[in-house]
Amino acid sequence: MPPPAPPQASPGRIWAPRQAPGYYRFELGDFEVIALLDGTHPFPATELAVGARPGEVAELLAQNFLTSPVEGGFSAFLIRMPSKLVLIDTGAGDLYGRDGGLLVANLRAAGIAPEQIDEIYLTHLHRDHVGGLLMRGKIVFPRAIVRVAQVEADFWLNDANRTKVPAFLGSMFDGAQQCLKPYIAQGRFRPYAEGEALVPGITAIAAPGHTPGHHQYLVESRGKALLVWGDTVHVAPVQLPDPHVAMKYDTDPAAAVRSRETAFAAAAGKGWWVAGAHLSFPGLGHVRHAAPGSYAWIPANYALNRMPQ
Repeated sequence: MPPPAPPQASPGRIWAPRQAPGYYRFELGDFEVIALLDGTHPFPATELAVGARPGEVAELLAQNFLTSPVEGGFSAFLIRMPSKLVLIDTGAGDLYGRDGGLLVANLRAAGIAPEQIDEIYLTHLHRDHVGGLLMRGKIVFPRAIVRVAQVEADFWLNDANRTKVPAFLGSMFDGAQQCLKPYIAQGRFRPYAEGEALVPGITAIAAPGHTPGHHQYLVESRGKALLVWGDTVHVAPVQLPDPHVAMKYDTDPAAAVRSRETAFAAAAGKGWWVAGAHLSFPGLGHVRHAAPGSYAWIPANYALNRMPQ
């Protein structure tokens, strides 16, 4: 008997996921970190790369048995603290059609309801990080306080800045304003100033370049550390070996390169865990030095009952 045909999506509908539920948990000191997959999206790396040598992107992808476009993830990371649940980024929601929108289902599969989330820290305000705040126009997190750097809010929530970026980034203004509007109306959008304390155990680190107010979050507990680095990396097989490759989505490619080099050096030198929104799910692992000026990504070794520390 032939195998059953794979499920097909109705036109305009999100496909039913055909993989296992997209969540992965591990312990970090007294915290539990849960990686949550919102979806995957084809990323045309060869077209979007900036500053790469001719043929470099295709060559580096080929070394990893990949071709452009590369399927990249939309991931968010939940930090379960003893007295608080903090979600870092929210994925794309339904702003990318069938490519996103699985965050809530995977959050529930991990045993947590969106109503339980206390705070949401956004690395930046691009659509694939704020989109999960709304689904079908309705608030997803009814009690969460949403936080992002003030400089980031000032940029994307001000239409006067549209002329400062390429036209194709106009949708980022639309997405940010649309998804934040109901949270602003309810008084639950609270941007933070540079250097402002957030919650004990999580520190915001400025990493501008991808966006003016792009930030990473350093999560620390009992001597263990995890750097949630947002869009520091879009295509790991390319930007780890050559951090000088930027992307057209970067508002300031040179600054993005500097921020990436700083993050790589810190993560490799200090042995921090790293969580990346667009790294292959669950997007958790370590960075190590390779050749001078070059790095390698070491993904987390899968653990079922004994979580990595």
